[in-house]
Amino acid sequence: MAAITANGADTLVLVLGDQLTPEIAALKAAPANATLVICEVMAEATYVRHHKKKIAFLFSAMRHFAAEMQAAGRRVLYRRLDDAPALSTMTEAIAHAVATTGATTLHATLPGEWRLLREMEDWPHRLGIDVRLHEDDRFICARSEFAAWAEGRKSLRMEYFYRDMRRRTDLLMEGDEPAGGRWNFDAENRKAAPADMFMPDVARFAPDDMTQEVLDLVGDRFADHFGELDRFWFAVTRKDAESAFAHFLREALPRFGDYQDAMQRDSRFLYHSVCSIYMNCGLLDPFAMCCAAEQEYFAGRAPLNAVEGFIRQIIGWREYVRGIYFLRGPGYMRENQLKAIRPLPGFYWTADTSMECLRCTILQTREEAYAHHIQRLMVTGLFALLAGVDPHETHEWYLMVYADAYEWVEAPNTIGMSQFADGGYLASKPYAASGAYIDRMSDYCGACAYDVKQKAGAKACPFNYLYWDFLIRNGERLSRNPRLAQPYRLLAKMSDARRREIAEDSRRFLSSLS
Repeated sequence: MAAITANGADTLVLVLGDQLTPEIAALKAAPANATLVICEVMAEATYVRHHKKKIAFLFSAMRHFAAEMQAAGRRVLYRRLDDAPALSTMTEAIAHAVATTGATTLHATLPGEWRLLREMEDWPHRLGIDVRLHEDDRFICARSEFAAWAEGRKSLRMEYFYRDMRRRTDLLMEGDEPAGGRWNFDAENRKAAPADMFMPDVARFAPDDMTQEVLDLVGDRFADHFGELDRFWFAVTRKDAESAFAHFLREALPRFGDYQDAMQRDSRFLYHSVCSIYMNCGLLDPFAMCCAAEQEYFAGRAPLNAVEGFIRQIIGWREYVRGIYFLRGPGYMRENQLKAIRPLPGFYWTADTSMECLRCTILQTREEAYAHHIQRLMVTGLFALLAGVDPHETHEWYLMVYADAYEWVEAPNTIGMSQFADGGYLASKPYAASGAYIDRMSDYCGACAYDVKQKAGAKACPFNYLYWDFLIRNGERLSRNPRLAQPYRLLAKMSDARRREIAEDSRRFLSSLS
């Protein structure tokens, strides 16, 4: 696809790679004859070394979106990565667009990263143009509204925010009360999937010529990045993304609730939609997705626990973590309340580990640029937490490897929920567990070199002793947490010999990590 040129409009509208929405705020605010600027720039692909499939997905979606906008009669200035002159940063790309068009005004929707926001705030001074930043109204709760909700609260628990969002949106409400008489059906959504259960596949789309061109570009320019490009199946257009979501509603939503926490070696997606990839880049509208899921419940095609669980992830958790990200500021990514300093183990890149749960999850991540939330929280995240891995390194890994990862959503999930690095600002307790949790929720343990039933020794599941080692190591910081009262009572009853055994097993295993 050749670069699309503009005709000298005096107003530009910047559309970022995660803002591929025709009704994005900046487009609505700008004149109809404004020129859209969409740019593939090296800095955005390499500020962390993003997964090759993530880069390919976004570049292809951006090119298809540009063509869609041009077909709708909009002026579009599109910069491909390999266009001349070479432009490395977003600032350079905007400066070139200003010089090309003679524009004096730029409209932009607020980005989802402090890094890019700081860069954009400097443009009036650096580029000498009028820059108008607009709130991203694809989110239901504006940043200022979340700050007002948080002000004066002793704790910012998502459950209370979620209830306010349900009332605000009227989703799954019966007058002033929640449908079914309960706000939250999470307790019903923790079943392990039977081995012989039918699992639907996700909707898959063959690359068209435009996508293949991008795959060739990414394979050449980002060959040393993590991940594989083979078997690329993501939707890259709004039409196909909507088709993928309709497939989920029809084939998977009815059982999504029951099995959303389950994990299986031979079923990577189970009943998950995998539509966060499309939602987070703007190809799907989050509120419309919630309304469509709600309709499945009212039509009797999906049970309440499935629909409520799906809606809670979007209007509850997704909106909540964005609020936390902007409320805490750019320093949040450097939080390290547990003083964890271990380097990220090398097997996070290679999947070369004898722990089957980690091997399967990391291999899937490398091949698909996707793993579902329990694989992230209770496998890769759990290991990093128990092993005392530097939370900033863990944060950057998650940001790199998943196609749906943007800092506003990924950082609170990692720093706050997964690694408890904020000391409990987001989560009420660390998500620490032994191998018993993974054994209960997956079939990984049956194929593992380690024995999940053994508590000590070289053959024992490392999660079993690392769990207690984590509690011992962080006793001064965590022992007064009321939600950890029971494990700390058990720890207090342990003999000195058992404590020494835990310490020795942990030291032996952790010293073997590269």
